[in-house]
Amino acid sequence: MSRKRIAAILVAACALSLVAFRVLPASAQITGQSATNTASTVTYTYRYTGSPAFLRVYVDTDRNAATGYAGGGVGAEFLLENAALYRHNGSGWSWTQVATVTHSGSGGTATWTVNRADLGETATPNDADLVFQTESPLDTSAKYTHVYSGGGTSPSPSTGPGTPGTVTYQADGTVFANPERGFYHHTTDCDAADFNQATLTGYRTNENISLVMCIFYLASFKNSAISADALARFQRQADTVRAAGLKMIVRFAYTTSEAGDDAPVSRVLQHLDQLAPYLRNNVDVIHVVQAGFVGAWGEWWYTQNFGNAGNVTQADWANRKAVVDKLLSVLPSQRMVQLRTPKFKRTLYGTTPVSSGQAYGGSTLARVGHHNDCFLASADDFGTYENPSVEYPYLASDTQFVAMGGETCAPNAPRSECATATQEMAQFHWNYLNADYRPEVLSSWSGCIADVRRNLGHRFQLTTGTYPTTASGTLAVRFAVRNVGYAAPFNPRGLELVLRNTSTGTVYKRQLSADPRRWASGGTSTVDQTVSLSGVPAGSYRLLLNLPDGASSLASRPEYSLRLANTGVWEPATGFNDLQHTVTVS
Repeated sequence: MSRKRIAAILVAACALSLVAFRVLPASAQITGQSATNTASTVTYTYRYTGSPAFLRVYVDTDRNAATGYAGGGVGAEFLLENAALYRHNGSGWSWTQVATVTHSGSGGTATWTVNRADLGETATPNDADLVFQTESPLDTSAKYTHVYSGGGTSPSPSTGPGTPGTVTYQADGTVFANPERGFYHHTTDCDAADFNQATLTGYRTNENISLVMCIFYLASFKNSAISADALARFQRQADTVRAAGLKMIVRFAYTTSEAGDDAPVSRVLQHLDQLAPYLRNNVDVIHVVQAGFVGAWGEWWYTQNFGNAGNVTQADWANRKAVVDKLLSVLPSQRMVQLRTPKFKRTLYGTTPVSSGQAYGGSTLARVGHHNDCFLASADDFGTYENPSVEYPYLASDTQFVAMGGETCAPNAPRSECATATQEMAQFHWNYLNADYRPEVLSSWSGCIADVRRNLGHRFQLTTGTYPTTASGTLAVRFAVRNVGYAAPFNPRGLELVLRNTSTGTVYKRQLSADPRRWASGGTSTVDQTVSLSGVPAGSYRLLLNLPDGASSLASRPEYSLRLANTGVWEPATGFNDLQHTVTVS
C-alpha cells in the first residue's frame, strides 16, 4: 500500500478504526467463513451479498488482542484487502504492504490464497484468529479461529495430481432445522382443518421443526367410498406442507373411540385403492406412513373388525397383514410403514431383525418399522412391549435400518425422565418425537431437552477432509463424517460433490457413491472417491457437499437439503455445505 493510499484511508478510516470492528450480532452479508491450509499456503473464504468495494480479512497470528490492530476481539498483525496483504506498523491504522496475493471477489464469494511464510507461519502447526469484513455497506463478522492442519501431513486421498491439503472441521453444537428428523407438531386432525402455510413455515424457521403429523380420519366412509372432497383435502394438505418446506408423518384411521368402531378389511382395501394415487403423487412430502386403519386412533388395540383388546385370532392376524401388505403395495417402495408394537412386526413378518445386507433393498422386511406412542409411560410402555427381554434387543437391531418414532403419553418418574429417555432413544434409534404430547413428560426434560432436539434422527459432522490443491482430468476427495445423532436417515438421499467457480459462481456437480443411510449412529464413515472433471473448465473452484432430497421434485430446494453440524459450512441460500477448500483445475 502506498503512503498516499494510507493517508487516504486514514481520513476515511479514522472513522473506520472506530466502527470497522463494531461486530454485528448476526452478519447480514457475510456467511460461510472458512480458513484452510496446505504446507505452504493458507486460503480464506467467505460468502457475501451486494457489491462491496473492499473485501477484507484481519489476521491475528499471535492470537493476542493487545498486539496489532485492535478490534472485534482480535489484534490483527496482518490485513488482507482485495488483492494485497499488509502488515500492521504497530499503532493505529498504519499498514505496510507485504505482498500481492491470489484473490477473487466476484459471484458472491471472496477468496484469498496467501503464502504461510508471508504471515510468519511456516510448516509448524499453529493457529490464528480472523475477522472478515466487507465495505460498503460495512459488515463485520464475529471472530473465527483457524487451527492449522499441520501442512497436509494427514493421509492423502486416492492418488491424484496436486499436493493434498487437510481440513479439520469444527463441530457445531447448536440446534437447527434439518429435514426428515426431529420433533414434530400434531395440533389437529388432518381431515378436519387445513394446514396453514405460514404456520408450518414458522415451525421450520422459528422452532427448527421440519415434520408435522397428518392423522386423516375416515369416519364418514366406513360404509362407502372416500368422497372426492375428502381426497381433495388430503391433496391440499400435502400441497401446503410442500410449499412450507416440511414433510408429513401420515396415518389413516376410522375412529377415536375405544369402542373400536372401525371398518372391515374389505372396506380398508377399497379405500387404499382410492388413496393409492394420492400417496404416489405426494410421496416426496411423505416422511413415513404409520399402518393405522385398524382400531381406535389407528393403533391396533380397540377394534371391532380385527380382534379386540389383544384377543386376536389367526384370521384376525391374516386380516391385519392384508392391510399392511396392501399399504406397502400402494405406497411407493422408497417409503416405509410403521407398526405400533414390536410384536406386530414379529408376528406378521418373522422374528429376525433386518440385516445390513437386506436394508434398503425394498423387501417387506426392510420397509416395516416401528412407532411407540406411549414411550416411557410404564415398565412396558402401556403394552408396547410384551416381552422386553426379547423385544429390546430385537428392536435395537431392527431400528438400525428402519423407521422409529412416536410420542410420550404419561409421566412415570423416574423412567420417564432424562436418563432413561435419552438412553432408549439412542438404543432404539429414534428419528422423531411429538413436541405437543405429553407436555408433563417433556417439561421434565429440562436437563436434556437440548440434547434431544439436537440428536433425534441423523446429525452428521465432518471431522476431516483431504483434497488436492490442483487437479486435472480427475479429482480425488477423501472426507470423514461422524453421525452423532440417534439414528441414520431411512429415506433415500443424494450425495453430491459440488465445484463452484470462484470467479463466475458456475456450479458443477458430481455424484458420490456413498449412501448416507449407511452412516450409522455413533460411527464415523469415510468417503474416498475420484470423480471425473470432464466438462469442468480450467479455473479456481470451491468444493462443497450437497445432500439433496431423494425426490427430483425437491432436490433443488435448499430447505430439503441436509445440513452438516459444523461451523462455517452451511449455506442456507443454496443448501450446500462448504468443504472449506479451493482447488485449481487445469
